[in-house]
Amino acid sequence: MPRLAVGDTAPDFTLPTADGGSLTLSDLRGRRVIVYFYPAAGTPGCTKQACDFRDSLSALQGAGFAVVGVSPDPVAKLETFAAEEGLTFPLVSDESRQVLEAWGAYGEKQLYGKTVTGVIRSTVVLDADGTVELAQYNVRATGHVAKLRRDLGLD
Repeated sequence: MPRLAVGDTAPDFTLPTADGGSLTLSDLRGRRVIVYFYPAAGTPGCTKQACDFRDSLSALQGAGFAVVGVSPDPVAKLETFAAEEGLTFPLVSDESRQVLEAWGAYGEKQLYGKTVTGVIRSTVVLDADGTVELAQYNVRATGHVAKLRRDLGLD
């Protein structure tokens, strides 16, 4: 599966959100956007990563970033996850995995020494025009947001 690289135009999408609405990526133009892909809401690693984004959200927003989380979970599961963890940024559902695949965040990966097919934990940062300025694949859930903040010069 091809991955996005710096300078690529990010594929647009419209996906349902945990709050019952929908989000169209191009509606966020004019702002820098952090789009992160995670395997499953409510699992330990995904919860840690989402809470790290939640805890860093004011600093990220203060630097002009919007944050969007994408998973293949159904909307109802995302709604529960957002409520339980106090997540105030959009979580979008990509049950068809079309967006995950288009962004290179779905495919073969190593899991406990085995090759499996699934969501590749990834983060893509877009500039205000929707162009990729940073693409990170196979990131670790723990410590990723702190590393991302350093990579973006926010710490």
